[in-house]
Amino acid sequence: MIHLDKEENKNNAFLNTTITYLENKGFENIKADVAGYETPTSFTRQETGNTIIPDIVAEKRGIKYFFEVSLKSTKPQLLKTKWLLLDTLTKMKDYRFRIITTKGHLSFTRDMIADTNLNKSYIRI
Repeated sequence: MIHLDKEENKNNAFLNTTITYLENKGFENIKADVAGYETPTSFTRQETGNTIIPDIVAEKRGIKYFFEVSLKSTKPQLLKTKWLLLDTLTKMKDYRFRIITTKGHLSFTRDMIADTNLNKSYIRI
């Protein structure tokens, strides 16, 4: 999610549901861009000054995972940029990048993955 979408309460509720799902799957050291959790490391784009913060960063068996929550967005181009940056970063550092979505947002997520040419599947909660 981009920062504009995180301001809605229903989106924060799904973000908290996602964190609970990941805790039940055995992920540790969870950092999330939501109240009550430590904020993950942010990245700033020098050209525009936009700050990109991953939705959730967690570890499992010593491997760092970046999770992006995919919900319909008002600015899909910013979301595509964020996903491409996180995908590139995780490939460079040998981390993992996963996209999480829910019912009602599946076709949006499929279209976004196809538009960015990411070779990713998504996790449906």
